[in-house]
Amino acid sequence: MTIIFYFTTIAFVAICLFMILLVLVQKGRGGGLASAFGGMGGGTAFGAKTGDVLTWTTAIVFGIFVVLAVVLNYVAEEVANPAPAQAGVAANVGAAAAGAGALDTGPSAPVETPTTVPTTQAVGELLSTMPTTAPATTQP
Repeated sequence: MTIIFYFTTIAFVAICLFMILLVLVQKGRGGGLASAFGGMGGGTAFGAKTGDVLTWTTAIVFGIFVVLAVVLNYVAEEVANPAPAQAGVAANVGAAAAGAGALDTGPSAPVETPTTVPTTQAVGELLSTMPTTAPATTQP
């Protein structure tokens, strides 16, 4: 899963850089960077139909960007939080290493768990002991 994470991250950064360049080359209201390549005839710097091609290409690259963002989010979550089966294997390896000469701290104290659950009557008695008046407010 780590290899997929690195591959997706590299592809995502490459798509981001390509999309930045693609947007900068397009002609905007002020002429954009495309007019710098064509001089006075900025609309024909890369051909007559450049605007349409760049618009379609930007839309396609943006779609790839969104898909990669979703995939990268999923893969990063899987890398950060491995599945329980993988965590269990890691715990078993850690336990085996601990038994192979790690410092033994002795038995731990037993943990007591409550055996009774508060009843509605006990909760009602607790609430009846609480003050029911609101605190006094001061007037300015």
